[in-house]
Amino acid sequence: MIAPARIAAYDILLAVSTGRADLPGAIAAARASLADDRDRALVSEIAIGVQRRRGALDHLIAQFSQRPLNRLDPEVVEILRIGLYQLLHLTRVPASAIVDDAVKLSRRAGKKSASGLVNAVLRTADRNRAAVLLPPKPVDPTHREAALDYFSITLSHPRWLAARWYDRLGFEAAESWFRFNNESASLALRANRLRASRDQVRHRLQAMGVVTRPGSFGPDALIVESGHPEGDDFVIQDEASQLIALLAGDRPGPRVLDACASPGGKTTALAAAMHASPIGGRLVACDVRTRRMDLLRRTIDAAGAEPVWLVQASLLEPLPFRIPFECVVVDAPCSGLGTLRRDPDIRWRRREADLPAFADAQLRMLRHAADAVAPGGRLVYATCSSEPEENDQVVEAFLRSTSGFTAIDARRTHPLLPAAVVDDDGRLRTAPDRHGLEAFFGAVFEKAARL
Repeated sequence: MIAPARIAAYDILLAVSTGRADLPGAIAAARASLADDRDRALVSEIAIGVQRRRGALDHLIAQFSQRPLNRLDPEVVEILRIGLYQLLHLTRVPASAIVDDAVKLSRRAGKKSASGLVNAVLRTADRNRAAVLLPPKPVDPTHREAALDYFSITLSHPRWLAARWYDRLGFEAAESWFRFNNESASLALRANRLRASRDQVRHRLQAMGVVTRPGSFGPDALIVESGHPEGDDFVIQDEASQLIALLAGDRPGPRVLDACASPGGKTTALAAAMHASPIGGRLVACDVRTRRMDLLRRTIDAAGAEPVWLVQASLLEPLPFRIPFECVVVDAPCSGLGTLRRDPDIRWRRREADLPAFADAQLRMLRHAADAVAPGGRLVYATCSSEPEENDQVVEAFLRSTSGFTAIDARRTHPLLPAAVVDDDGRLRTAPDRHGLEAFFGAVFEKAARL
């Protein structure tokens, strides 16, 4: 009998590699089908670990099989990745069980003829695990090809991205980002100020045996150090992401539009800010797909953020509002290359050729959002991308092509936004090497009171 977690990990990774699912969705579906907590933990560890280490694993598969990966069936490649990851990184699991399950998996996948290869590759890897050789960190960091081998194989990132970050950031900063992306991400919470302050949430969780510490930059952020938090007085949200809502200001009303709102973290933060403000106001949240609207509604309901008016609309088209908003927030769909620690599959799904299409769509969205801003109002543009095409270049293109808007320094937007996360151009910009956070970007524009 094959261990249920290994079957589930195989199904997850095949679904991701064939484009049938993203990693978080595939893991959530698989975990729901597993009854044992240990199996649920193991399947997450294997699936996420394989995606984080895929570059190194593929290099070793080619070495031990003595053939390029494109000559192996995709099912066999996934089975070998799972087996190798366990042999090299989960040392408490018996090698015999790993190899035996991998051979059985190959038969279960309809690849009986490859079972001998799977057995031979994994047994060879087990015998030689102490002598596994990957490209070392180059002695001379200016040796570009050696650096790219090290980044793309040993640190497991696609070579096109390794080249971009090496050329733009330099060796040390690029290495810091790649290593950061291969670490396990801590669970970050945002205190739901509709129900409790950060200190109140922290003390309640402490009484439950959950140990947290305040975030480094988010005024409502808590980082979980141990335990399993439960309750409705917090929202699970990355700390860098929490900073975006601050760009709307401490008094964002009276009319606010969150134009790309799902899954709802920023929506509930905006709702809390408006609730605390003496001017109150009306908050409208939009997204385009029905499934994302359902998720948005669940987040709002769980946070007690009513009333929030939900409107299903695409920002790629003109918005259906007649009355303008004093603040519009556009957390634009993007490549996600700033969140590779939390979403390691993105590094393998994205291509450099994807970036112009993302940038074109983002600029179009920003222009439509601008039409909904009232005179004297504020427009916030944000992404979770690290790439200039989606960040500064979109901002500059928007300012060149849209009259009546000027960029304002993010430091002016909210008294609790740390100056350390604002760059010399006045834009929010977090980075792994400087802040220990995922790479998020935010820019703020103000519309002239009179055009």
